[in-house]
Amino acid sequence: SGFAPPTRHVLEKSEVAPSKLNMKLKDVYEPLLSFFRPMTCRRKDEQTLIPCHVGEGLNTTECLKNKCCPSKTGHELKCYMPFKDNMQLTFRLLVLVAGGFLILGCLPFCCCACLQR
Repeated sequence: SGFAPPTRHVLEKSEVAPSKLNMKLKDVYEPLLSFFRPMTCRRKDEQTLIPCHVGEGLNTTECLKNKCCPSKTGHELKCYMPFKDNMQLTFRLLVLVAGGFLILGCLPFCCCACLQR
C-alpha cells in the first residue's frame, strides 16, 4: 500500500535525476562559456548581419530572450546574431593571466612566512 510498485524505479538519496544533472552542468558551463566567448550587439562598419535562427518577425523581448540582437531597419524589426567581442576577450584574458602571475608571485612569500613560524 505505501510501497512503490516494483516496475517503477525510486531514486535513492545519493542518486540524481538525469535531467537535474544536465541542468546543473548547463548552469556551470554557461557562465564559463560566456566568459571565454564574449558577444556584443555593437556592429562595426564591415560586419554583415546574420539573421537569428529563432524565427522571423520577433518583437524585441522575444529576440533578447533568445540571445539575439534586435535591429530596427525601416519599419520592420529583425533579429540578428551577436558578434564576437575580441576586445573584451583580450581584456578578460589579460586580467586572468595578470591575476595568475600575481598569485604565483605571492605564493613563495606566503610559504616562507608559514615555514618560519
